[in-house]
Amino acid sequence: MIIDALLSGLTLGGMYALIAMGLTLQYGVARILNLAYGEVVVAASFAAYLLVTATGMDPLTGMLLIVPAAFALSWGIYALLLTPLVRRSRSRGQLEVDSILATFGLLFVIQGVLLAIFGGNYTSYSYLNTPVEMLGTTIGANRLIVLATAILLGAGFYLALMGTRTGTALRAVAVDPVAAGLVAIDIRWAAGLAFALGGALAATGGVLVSMFLTFSATIGVVFTMKALIVVIMGGVGNVLGALIAGLVLGLAESFVATFGDPGLTLAATYALFLIILLFKPEGLFGKAAR
Repeated sequence: MIIDALLSGLTLGGMYALIAMGLTLQYGVARILNLAYGEVVVAASFAAYLLVTATGMDPLTGMLLIVPAAFALSWGIYALLLTPLVRRSRSRGQLEVDSILATFGLLFVIQGVLLAIFGGNYTSYSYLNTPVEMLGTTIGANRLIVLATAILLGAGFYLALMGTRTGTALRAVAVDPVAAGLVAIDIRWAAGLAFALGGALAATGGVLVSMFLTFSATIGVVFTMKALIVVIMGGVGNVLGALIAGLVLGLAESFVATFGDPGLTLAATYALFLIILLFKPEGLFGKAAR
């Protein structure tokens, strides 16, 4: 039973971490608090569903089409919708407020399109639901694939962010955009790239969600809220913090559902969130403001 809860928690946590990494990148570098983030996750889930049911394509193969498309669309959204807000904003606070309002509207646009195409019912498809014996327990093969994919992609993205020139530039903008500009880093390019990478990570998470969970056009807000909680728990702008906080959140939900009441998972999520805010308001890996 413990192994069951552990594997389930790691699968959920890996998915949460991957999704939250994109949001922490968007907010940390581009200074955009994207309330439509969860809708990108859901749109990618539906795109995977269409590819699997219409063409028989493996969802992991479909990811090679969905993720680049999400990257391009996210960069387009930043260029057309958010760049004007960046130009007119006189402070970070004003940009955050303006971006909240703009992406709140975008949320309903994406949700409305999904509702018009797919309706409001929950959707799923069958993908490798075969049971696998592991560590004395039984788990679906699709969940194992989701866990392995989330860990590999999350770790790979973190290493790329920490070990490449582009990653260093993005981290520099996140820490101090003014100083980054003084060393010839194009701030607008970095912000656009961060927003697009965030959209690509959201789409990756959406494909993984579709492989083992049911989803609907209206549940995007759930993913947005979970990602926000993970970002704040880990420390705003801290990618490693998002990775670890996502795993902690997934494990907490799984153990509460297994050894307590599944109806208490949401309460456990917010209880954990509040405890961290009380004792470490800057997040597990955040730095206190001076």
